Amino acid sequence: MMSNSIPSATALAFLVPASFVALDTIRRLVRSRRERKGSPLPPGPTPLPLLGNALSVDIEEPWKTYTEWKAAYGDVLYARLLDQEFVILNTQSDAVELLEKRSQNYSDRPFIATLEPYGMGFNFILDQHGEQWRLCRRIFHQTFRADTAFAFRPMQLRRARQMIVNLIDDPDQYASHYSTFSAAVALSAVYDYEPSPRNDPIVHIIHRFIAASIPAVTPEKSLLLKVFPFVLHIPDWLPGSSVKREARTASDWANKMVETPYQYVQKRMEASDPVFSMVSDHITRMQQYDESYHADYTSALKRASTSAILGSTETTSSVILTFTLAMVQNPHVWKRAQAEIDTVLGMDRLPDFDDRPSLPYVEAILRETMRWRPITPLIPHAASSSDIYKGLYIPKGMSCVCTKIPPSHIINTTGATIVANIWAISRDEVRYPNATQFIPERFLTAEGTLTDDDPAEYTFGFGRRICPGRHTANSSVWSAIATMLATLEFCLATDAEGKDITFEPKYVNGLACHPDIFPCRISPRPHINKTSLERILAG
Repeated sequence: MMSNSIPSATALAFLVPASFVALDTIRRLVRSRRERKGSPLPPGPTPLPLLGNALSVDIEEPWKTYTEWKAAYGDVLYARLLDQEFVILNTQSDAVELLEKRSQNYSDRPFIATLEPYGMGFNFILDQHGEQWRLCRRIFHQTFRADTAFAFRPMQLRRARQMIVNLIDDPDQYASHYSTFSAAVALSAVYDYEPSPRNDPIVHIIHRFIAASIPAVTPEKSLLLKVFPFVLHIPDWLPGSSVKREARTASDWANKMVETPYQYVQKRMEASDPVFSMVSDHITRMQQYDESYHADYTSALKRASTSAILGSTETTSSVILTFTLAMVQNPHVWKRAQAEIDTVLGMDRLPDFDDRPSLPYVEAILRETMRWRPITPLIPHAASSSDIYKGLYIPKGMSCVCTKIPPSHIINTTGATIVANIWAISRDEVRYPNATQFIPERFLTAEGTLTDDDPAEYTFGFGRRICPGRHTANSSVWSAIATMLATLEFCLATDAEGKDITFEPKYVNGLACHPDIFPCRISPRPHINKTSLERILAG
C-alpha cells in the first residue's frame, strides 16, 4: 500500500503546479493579445500548445538555435519555452537601439528561479532593477571605473608574470593557473589579499563555489525550479531531492565566499594593519552615514565585492582558456605575434601597458578571442513596460505570483526576457567572413593598424547593464595574453610515439562559457627559462 501511494503523491505534486503554469500561460497569452492592440509580436517559429518552442531549442546552447532562426525570421524574433517568452535581438544595432537608447525601459533583469536557492543571490549583476542594485553598482563603480582601474595595472602585470612561472613549473595545470591569476587580481583589488600562487584557501573556496553553482545557471535547472519549486522542500529520500542537496551545497560555499575574505579585511582593520582595498575604503566611508543605514550598506558592500570576485574569476579565466585553445589550433598566430613582440621589445624584457599601442597584432588577437567564442553568448534583460519597436510588440517583464497554492509551491513567471544574442552578432558573415575561423587579421587594416571594430562594444553588454568591471577585465586579459605570447609556445600534445593528439573541443556552459580542459603542450620559448625569467622580472 505504501509503495503505491508514494508515486501517486509525487505525480499529483507535479501535476498541480504544472496545471497552474498551463492556466497562467493561457491567461497571459490572452492578455498579451489584448494589450498589443493590433501590433504583432516579432516573428518566430510556430509554438506548440503549452510547450511553446521548447522542443526546437538546443537547451545546452540555445544561442546557436536563435542564430539559425535569424535566417528564417529576421533580426528580431520571438520564441516561447513553456510559459517563458523571449524576444531575441540578433544584431548589435537592435541591441543598441533598445538596451542603450531606451535603457530606461530595458534595464531590468528577468527572474531566474535558481539564483537564491543556489547561493547566487549575492550576485548583484543578476539583480532586478531597484534601489539595492543601484547601491551595489555605485559601490562597485567607485573602485572599478575607468580612471581608478589604472591603479591596478602594476598588480595585474605582476600577477600575469607569476602565472607564467607557474605554467613553466607545471604546464599540465594550466586551467588552474589561469583561474588563480584571475582570482588574485580581484582579491587584491577588493580585499587587499595576496593569495598564494598555489593551493590558496580563499581561492579554493571560490573554485568550490563555482563548481557547485554551475547547475544554477543551466536553462534546464532554472526551468525545473521555476515550474516545480517544491522540489527544494521534498524529503531527501524522495526522487528529485538531489536538486535540493545541490542547492544546499552551493549555498554553503557561497556563504563562505562572501564572509571569509570580508572578515579577513575586518580583522586587519581592527589590528590597525594598513589595508588599501575596495572593502576597507567603504567600511571607513560607511561611518559617515547614520547607524540605521549601516546594515543596508554592509549588505550591498558584501554583494558588490563578492560579485567582483566571481565575475573576475569566471570571465577572465574563460577568455584565457579560449585564447589558449585558439593558439594551439593556430600556431601561425602566436608565431606572428612573437615576431611583433620581439621587434618592438627585443628579448630582454616583457610587455607592459606602455607597449600596448605598439603591438597592434597582439591587440587583434585579443579582439578575435573575444569575438570567436564569446563567453556570454546571451545577455538577458527585461522591459519595465511593454514597447513597440519597428512596429513589433515587445512584452514587458513581470513577476506574477500564483497565490492559490501553498507558499512552498509558489510559481514565479516573468513575462518576456529580452535577449541580446552576442553569438549571432559575432557570427555575422557580412561583418566577419569565415566567422567560425580564428583570424586576428580581420581587425587590421592593409597598413597593419587596428580597425574601428572592437568586439568589446558588444561582448561586455549594453546600456545600464553593461559589465561594470569591463575596464579592469580588459586590462587583465591583455596583461595575460601579451605576457603569455612573449614567453610561451602553444602546441598539440603528443602521444608516446610522438604523434600529435588531435581533439574536438568540448565546452562548459556555466556562468561563463569556455573550453573544457583539452590536451596541449605549453612550453617556454627557447630563450626563456626560470633563470632568464627571474632576471627579466628583476630587471
